[in-house]
Amino acid sequence: MQAFIKPFWQLGAYDQIAEMLKKNKGVLWLSGCVDSQKVHAACALWQGYSQRLIVTYSEQKAKEIYEDCRYFDRKAVLYQAKDFLFFHADMQGNLLVQQRVRALQALLTQEEVTVITTFDGLMDRLRPLKKVEDSILCISQDSIVQIDALAEKLSRLGYEREIQVEAPGQFAVRGGIVDIFALTEDAPWRIEFWDDEVDSIRSFDVESQRSMENLEEITIYPAAEPIPDEKEETVSFLDYFAPGKSLIFLDEPTRILEKGRSVEKEFEESMANRAAKGEALPEEARLLYSSEEITVRLNRRNCVALSLLEQKAPEWEQTGRYQIDARSINPYNSSFPTLVKDLKRWKKEKYSIILMCASGTRAKRLAADLQDEELNSFYSEDPDRVVQPSEIMVVHGSLHRGYEYPMLRFAVLSETDIFGREKKKRKKQKTYEGQKIQSFSDIKPGDYVVHENHGLGIYRGIEKVEVDKVMKDYIKIEYAKGGNLYILATQLEMIQKYAGSDAKKPKLNRLGGSEWTRTKSKVRGAVQEVARDLVLLYAARQEKQGFVYGPDTVWQTEFEELFPFEETEDQQLAIEATKRDMESTKIMDRLICGDVGYGKTEIAIRAAFKAVQENKQVVYLVPTTILAQQHYNTFIQRMKDFPVRIDLLSRFRTPGEIKKSIADLKKGLVDIVIGTHRVLSADVEFKDLGLLIIDEEQRFGVAHKEKIKKLKENVDVLTLTATPIPRTLHMSLIGIRDMSVLEEAPQDRLPIQTYVMEYDSEMVRAAISRELSRGGQVYYVYNRVNNIAEVAAQVAELVPEATVAFAHGQMKEHELERIMFDFINGEIDVLVSTTIIETGLDISNANTMIIHDADNLGLSQLYQLRGRVGRSNRTSYAFLMYKRDKMLKEVAEKRLGAIREFTELGSGFKIAMRDLEIRGAGNLLGEQQHGHMEAVGYDLYCKMLNEAVRREKGLSWEEDEFQTLVDMDIDAYIPTTYIRSESQKLDIYKRIAGIETFEESEDMQDELLDRFGDLPKAVQNLLAVACLKIRAHNVYVKEVFEKPDEIRLALYEKAKLNPAAFPEFLARFNGRMKFIKGEKPAFCYRRQKNSRGEEADPLKLAESILDKMQDLLEERT
Repeated sequence: MQAFIKPFWQLGAYDQIAEMLKKNKGVLWLSGCVDSQKVHAACALWQGYSQRLIVTYSEQKAKEIYEDCRYFDRKAVLYQAKDFLFFHADMQGNLLVQQRVRALQALLTQEEVTVITTFDGLMDRLRPLKKVEDSILCISQDSIVQIDALAEKLSRLGYEREIQVEAPGQFAVRGGIVDIFALTEDAPWRIEFWDDEVDSIRSFDVESQRSMENLEEITIYPAAEPIPDEKEETVSFLDYFAPGKSLIFLDEPTRILEKGRSVEKEFEESMANRAAKGEALPEEARLLYSSEEITVRLNRRNCVALSLLEQKAPEWEQTGRYQIDARSINPYNSSFPTLVKDLKRWKKEKYSIILMCASGTRAKRLAADLQDEELNSFYSEDPDRVVQPSEIMVVHGSLHRGYEYPMLRFAVLSETDIFGREKKKRKKQKTYEGQKIQSFSDIKPGDYVVHENHGLGIYRGIEKVEVDKVMKDYIKIEYAKGGNLYILATQLEMIQKYAGSDAKKPKLNRLGGSEWTRTKSKVRGAVQEVARDLVLLYAARQEKQGFVYGPDTVWQTEFEELFPFEETEDQQLAIEATKRDMESTKIMDRLICGDVGYGKTEIAIRAAFKAVQENKQVVYLVPTTILAQQHYNTFIQRMKDFPVRIDLLSRFRTPGEIKKSIADLKKGLVDIVIGTHRVLSADVEFKDLGLLIIDEEQRFGVAHKEKIKKLKENVDVLTLTATPIPRTLHMSLIGIRDMSVLEEAPQDRLPIQTYVMEYDSEMVRAAISRELSRGGQVYYVYNRVNNIAEVAAQVAELVPEATVAFAHGQMKEHELERIMFDFINGEIDVLVSTTIIETGLDISNANTMIIHDADNLGLSQLYQLRGRVGRSNRTSYAFLMYKRDKMLKEVAEKRLGAIREFTELGSGFKIAMRDLEIRGAGNLLGEQQHGHMEAVGYDLYCKMLNEAVRREKGLSWEEDEFQTLVDMDIDAYIPTTYIRSESQKLDIYKRIAGIETFEESEDMQDELLDRFGDLPKAVQNLLAVACLKIRAHNVYVKEVFEKPDEIRLALYEKAKLNPAAFPEFLARFNGRMKFIKGEKPAFCYRRQKNSRGEEADPLKLAESILDKMQDLLEERT
């Protein structure tokens, strides 16, 4: 970092400051410091100190400083203050604890460490560092650890025991295997024991639960912060820094004190309000050090104050004052000529200049562009190369703002100064959205299931049944009129969980009745029709020629680089696919599915920009006026640096404006028009329409859809939808409509701290006033229209300084739009509303949501609602409240428990996702298909659709539909001692039943070994039976059946076997094999004992017979 540090050392006062710091106790005050220059000064001064603490006055500021520090010290960490108001909620997410523990980890493990925190981060009482260090667990290979003791210790550290680890802060024990997801790690660990000795440690992947790499040792940090007892000694975070080795920087000391006092006041008010209500003051009253006490402690330490102005500050003991001459750089707002002019002036004045760019390629390009302007610029990756006078060094990195030291003739310009707002880097990280249901591994006893041959019944659990001294697991399904069906657990592929779109109870079928067969054939007919329509539609589109766009221009690249985030992988793929479609001869018809806020609009914006460059016009069609306004703002913002004219057609425009827009559209003066169905009116004509973008197509009515079809005829179409399209359906529609699915959540939005608690007006007041004090807005969800106005009035009474409004679906449309519009524009602070906000509004300034009576809402609603906050880079809060002392119904309790998982972005959403998927499927296929889907259940419907589409496309004649059953007299099941949890056991059975190749079988074996340890004999047999089934299916055997004296192989009626080869095949078995003709052809093999009276292993025997049958296949002979 010499390039930055050396110039600072030339400051006149530097030597004196450095000398003073060696023995300083108190605050050495440097004024005249600006923005990012403070971090630069800190970096130059902290050389030689191994622990650096930077204290600032707000969470936002701490994040900025942290981002700037990362350039000077890659390993800098952010330490967030504890929440003093809400920490006694019943349940809370571990997001905050995670960040705090990571800072602790850095303090304990790194030689040099830089920590950034806010003043209130120093105010909570913590256990001494030594105690924290003693509670940390280290486990290495060959450690001796008792599993029960380990489990108990993990619980004490705040880890929660689950059946399967899915999110940070959980652990699971299965036999001799312990899985732990430590808060400090990106991936969980799996420890395998041999008795009490650690045999191996490996990291594994959360999604697949499969191991990734072996580790020598691991360190487990606490997952919770226990509140110290009264008698326990407590310290401040400040005491974690050793006096001799540390240097502390105070950013704007007067503001820091203000922050401390306001936190203290907020806390005291909250306590006083509780005391007034007669609530017992919990032990938290002594949780806080006062701001005064912290100031006194800081005055005894080696501190440097960095402030812009000289200030009188009697609270701080100042040991010296120095004025630094530094200035901020005026922004250039992307004006390159102005930048060049300034650089040339500085070159004359012999300045040394560093330019910073957030992307390496852009930095190289900038250096080259400046050389063309006869400036002495070069790109360097060596931060220690000192810049000489009149030189310009371009480096890869970023700071928030640039600064110059006029006396030293040294300036640093950041990308923000040159090009406007910053490009936020998103780091790749696993998101714990919980897995989408894997073809329903989550069947519980009591669930409805569909058996392909017998129809709808109720799943009653797995029962072990012994037949002829052989143990097997059977699945029991109960049908109407008391019929029970037992099927082998290995034949699970025949059943699926029934999923209909409403929660109404479906009607059970009778075993052996004809009703199910009728239903199935009715649905099959309907599905055939859908498939035919789809395939025809596709063929028609393929025949027409579309407009061929050229490859990306320089403008396109430049435009895309201005996107302030890094694209997610899915987004990147979708963008590439869309451009490929536009550049090809076919007419584009692409569907982009992704949850709200996953970046669909950006894909549309880039496609629109590409179209506009070829002088084509673009229509962006949205279902509501509010959305039109929002997208219009987004487009204007993204394209402001380019000569593109964008107009809006909606009710928010005056008739005059609309008339002008329509006239200009016809002349071709408008490039992009965004609007509601007004765009579809007869008076709207285009000069040359090239691209139609439809947002949320399912929300347009039938009449509008017809008009859209007319518009569509020869233009490229991009459709966006937020209803998650189920994977299963996606497979069957692939190749009919081009689809891109965005499943990866963008980083930078998701830190939602969720609390579940009893309703408490004090908490509501505190939550709202806290959000308003940081300039944000609040959603208050109350789902009853009849007294929503009263609730809004109560909220207004609690927080008199806030502007409160209410909205619900029964208002007049205009009135509702007005309110929403005001909320978007920030004129309303608190919006009390029913769940109508779950669809579509995207307001990055609303970062707190309070849900009243959360126990009455469905999971999918809660999921959708919670997605409304957390759309900016600050921490967002979601408070789920239920009535005081209310006996929760069991369902609600389960639901709040699920929300609790949902606090951890866990798998509480599996069910909600499913519910949304089904709604999505209904929308995609149209109403009458929805009925058919209900009739047979969702999974079976998708399976049928898939087959029908393949048949229509002429793909499926090869695939003969028959199932193979294997019934051998061997113990083949999963013992309870091997896999305890029934749902996991079912999942594994289902996956073994679905094995179709030998590779899959080996893969399954590896996974079982990895997740559950060595395979018992019964499980090995289960996999052997699966392999036998593959072999049998390959030679058209429908059933392999073992009897005490024979093995019978029933053949498929349309088996493609060559009868001419039969005699030779039979001859190979010395008269023991015979062929039975007739309606049910079969081979029968008579078993024999050897000379010692033993029988051959039936599995191996069957295997060898099936191998020999390979010679009967038609293609072989």
